[in-house]
Amino acid sequence: MYENLTEKQKLFFDELKEKYGSKALPSFEKLKNVFNFKSKNSIRQYFETFKKEDLIFCEDNHFFINPDILGANFMSSYVKAGFASVMDDKIEKRVSFDNLFNINSPSTFIFKVSGDSMQDIGILDGDYVVIKKTQSAKVGDVVLAVVDNEFTLKTYKKDASGVFLKPENKNYPVIRPKFSLSVFGVAIGITRKF
Repeated sequence: MYENLTEKQKLFFDELKEKYGSKALPSFEKLKNVFNFKSKNSIRQYFETFKKEDLIFCEDNHFFINPDILGANFMSSYVKAGFASVMDDKIEKRVSFDNLFNINSPSTFIFKVSGDSMQDIGILDGDYVVIKKTQSAKVGDVVLAVVDNEFTLKTYKKDASGVFLKPENKNYPVIRPKFSLSVFGVAIGITRKF
C-alpha cells in the first residue's frame, strides 16, 4: 500500500490515519503544531506525495484519508465455526464498518441492544445494532419500532389481525400495539465487542 513512500512518510501517514481516521484533516498550520514540524511547507510536500499515491483526497477545501485504506483487513478465507480448517492468508481488501454500513449517512443510527428477546437470531444483549431509518418494512425484517410510545427491536410480522412484532426468544410474547406502532428503521447489521 505504501510502496512508494519513504519511512518518514509512512510514519507520518500512519499517525494521521490513527489520529484522524475518516474525519477531515486539520489545516497545515494545526498539523505543523500537532506534529512539531518546522514549517507548513513540509506538511504541504507530504500531502502532495500522499495525493499522488491516492492516500488522501480533497473535498470542499478539506483533505480526507482515502476511505478504501481505513478499516480492518478483510480476509477472503472463510472461518469455519464447526471443525478446524486450514486458513488461506490472502487479504482481499480493507473493510471499514463506516463504509460497510454507510455510518456517515444521516439516516444511519447505531443502538446498543439491551435484553435477550432477539437472541435466537444472534442479536445478543450488549450488541450494537445498525439501523437504517425508514418508515416501511417488509415481513421478516428486524426493525426498531415505536410501540405505544416505547422503542423495541423485534421482527416485523403480519397476520389476519394486522401488524405485530415477534421476539426471537420463545420466552417472550408477540407484541401487538394497543394504540400505535410505527417503524423507526430496519436493522442492517450488528457488531459485538468481546
